[in-house]
Amino acid sequence: MSSTGSSVRRQSRSLSRTLALVVGAVFLLVGVTGFFVTGFEDFAEHTDKTLLGFEINPLHNLVHVVVGITGLLLSSTVSTARLFGWLLFAGYGATFVLGLLVADDPERNFLSLNANDNVLHLVSALLGLVIALAPSRERDDAELAAHPGSRRVP
Repeated sequence: MSSTGSSVRRQSRSLSRTLALVVGAVFLLVGVTGFFVTGFEDFAEHTDKTLLGFEINPLHNLVHVVVGITGLLLSSTVSTARLFGWLLFAGYGATFVLGLLVADDPERNFLSLNANDNVLHLVSALLGLVIALAPSRERDDAELAAHPGSRRVP
């Protein structure tokens, strides 16, 4: 028996929140690690520098850091995790299309994208859809605060 005598069990974290947290952590790690490869020179230039086969430059790394921090921050509730999923879908869907257009043109390739990046960006966009659309039985803290007596115990 708990010290408070409460029979309310803690619900498990939803798939959307878990994926937002994990994806955010991975993007943050990749972004920070990328700076060790590129440094800060040629910020928005085509560099031919790669991390695990993916072409990067400092701007690309900064985008990964921002996406990572956003994922970590938005993983706190189901609704914000789903928002992160939609942002991931839209942002990386657009980046996938951009990569198709500029990957072979160093003059316009300001994110230093290659074919591997294009595949990863498509996968990231689809992962965003999973985060945004995954079903959840978890209820957000705001909803629980508005209706404290309606807490469901699985």
